Amino acid sequence: MKYENAYLSKIFSKLSKAGIVRSTPGTKGGYELAKDPEDISFWDVIEAIEGSSNFFQCVETRKDNIFVEDKSIFTKECPCLIKVVILEAEELFRNSLRGKSLRWLHDKVKKDFSAETNKSISNWVKAI
Repeated sequence: MKYENAYLSKIFSKLSKAGIVRSTPGTKGGYELAKDPEDISFWDVIEAIEGSSNFFQCVETRKDNIFVEDKSIFTKECPCLIKVVILEAEELFRNSLRGKSLRWLHDKVKKDFSAETNKSISNWVKAI
């Protein structure tokens, strides 16, 4: 499977700005990791590409509640409990991704997959 060059260029530009990869010049140039794989977490990669804003964007649906006449009860003193739960889940998600590095991924793949599968994965990555 080939990816669009423009799409990959945008992704690698973001990864480069975040200090995750660096470009290497020359006819056989490309990109390489700018840090040790142990120092690059899954969250680092996602944050570089997607940014650090919350995935869940609250639109205050409580204010459209047809069962409540006095909408002023929905103030900062009364946070939306759904939002609170979702933001807590997002933080757990981020922390989980911070706990897994590219080194962990490499070691896990090498350990859990056969030599043949590892070779196929390597060939696939080289073809991107």
